[in-house]
Formats: sequence, C-alpha cells, structure tokens
Amino acid sequence: MRKHNYINHLLILVFLLLATIACKKHYNPKPRGYFRITFPEKKYLKYDTLCPYLFEYPIYANINKDQNLQAEPYWINVNFPDFRGNIHISYKSITNNLYILEEDTRALAYKHTIKADAINEKLYYKPEQNVYGIYYEIKGDAASSIQFYLTDSVNHFLRGSLYFNVVPNKDSLAPVISFVGKDIQHLMETFEWKNLK
Repeated sequence: MRKHNYINHLLILVFLLLATIACKKHYNPKPRGYFRITFPEKKYLKYDTLCPYLFEYPIYANINKDQNLQAEPYWINVNFPDFRGNIHISYKSITNNLYILEEDTRALAYKHTIKADAINEKLYYKPEQNVYGIYYEIKGDAASSIQFYLTDSVNHFLRGSLYFNVVPNKDSLAPVISFVGKDIQHLMETFEWKNLK
C-alpha cells in the first residue's frame, strides 16, 4: 500500500512537472496596452499681451506667467492640462550674447542624449517677420521631447521646451508628442516680435 501511494505521488509530480514545462513553451504574454487618447479639434487663439512677442496657441491649452523664483519678465508656461504637459517659454534680451544663448539652448537640448534615441534639428527661417530659430525633436525616453528657440538675431531671444508630468515612455507618449508637436510648429509659424525697442 505504501508502494502504491509512493507511485501515485511520483506520477502526480511527473505530471505537474510536464504540465509546467509544456505551459512555458506556449505561454505568450500580451503586450502592454495604453489608454486610448481622444484628441480635440485643432483651433487656435492669439496670445498678444505686454510681452515683446505674440503667437497663436491651441484653445485646449492655457497660458500662465511662470511662477518659478528664478523666472524673469515675459517667462510663461503653455499648459496642456488634458495631457499633463507644459511648454516652458523663457525670454531674454540680446546684449552681445546671441552666441551664448544659442549654445546654451543647444547644450540643454543635447543634455538629453543619454536617454535619447536621436535628436533631429530643423532650421526655422522667416525673414519677412525677422524670426529665425531651430526646432529640436528629441526621440526616445528623454525628459523633454521637443525644444526650440526663436530670435531676431539683434534684440530678442525666446526658448521653449516641452515637458510632461509623467514618467517618460516613448511608446505611450508618442501620439501626444506628435499632436503637441504640431501645435509647437504652429506657434513657431505664427510667431512675431513686437517692436518695443
């Protein structure tokens, strides 16, 4: 009788072992899924205040003065509450420091090289409005996915950077980055300097 129980236990153990091995060969986990995002229709408003610049921004965004202690005049944030994102915009007057401002912007964009898969630069040139700049598209799991600057090369320099208040994940953020990226390009295309000097 003891021998019979021993054989039964051994057969059950062998069966469980074979079942475990068989399941491992055919088990395919489902890929991670992400929430479906419904994007609003693109419509724009003009941002025209006491700042030395104006541009159009999307109606689903709002603009606030930068409240950071180091913030300078004319620094603003374009907030996208539905996407938990912000475009941080800073402004500087040029005083024989254009090269330094451009190099600082480039260094800040390329600081993300560690996490970036690629960084693409797109020159922006609008001589009739005296607006020139570069759009940096940072691919991968970098903290900032888009950065840019605009200048008239003489008096004004504006820098912008897009950040999301979430852990960077290129797969889940890709549709939102693409959507907001078009808004940033629209901002750059409608951007104008005011002749305050």
